[in-house]
Amino acid sequence: MQIWVDADACPGVIKVILFKAAKRTGALLTLVANQPLQVPRVPNISAVQVSAGFDVADNEIVKRLAPGDLVITADIPLAAEIIEKGGQALSPRGEMFSPDDIAGRLTMRDFMDTMRGSGIHTGGPPPLGDRDRQTFANALDRWLARAAR
Repeated sequence: MQIWVDADACPGVIKVILFKAAKRTGALLTLVANQPLQVPRVPNISAVQVSAGFDVADNEIVKRLAPGDLVITADIPLAAEIIEKGGQALSPRGEMFSPDDIAGRLTMRDFMDTMRGSGIHTGGPPPLGDRDRQTFANALDRWLARAAR
């Protein structure tokens, strides 16, 4: 089992949680981005830099994903592709995307995108708070415990 990170938009505090968990458990962790990334010099932690472009990092993650792998992303269309391919997707806020709710999330995302495209200001998500970080860390620990079995 491997953990993949859609790293271009992943908050730094979430990366720190992931680095600590990978060091502690030995889980394979790969960050994928279209810019250079600094990662700890630990054998099970790596970074992959892809060329710039729309969805290039997402496509690389989907290409490398194996069933059962975990992807950290807030990108709902990417999460849908991950689930379709047999992987699991976890948002930086600790929400595990599921086959049961991904279609509804995609519909809502597309609706909000249409509203923004027509000039309606919908605002963005609130800043990542302590509770979000804790929720993420707890969800990650649960996944790591299941993967270790």
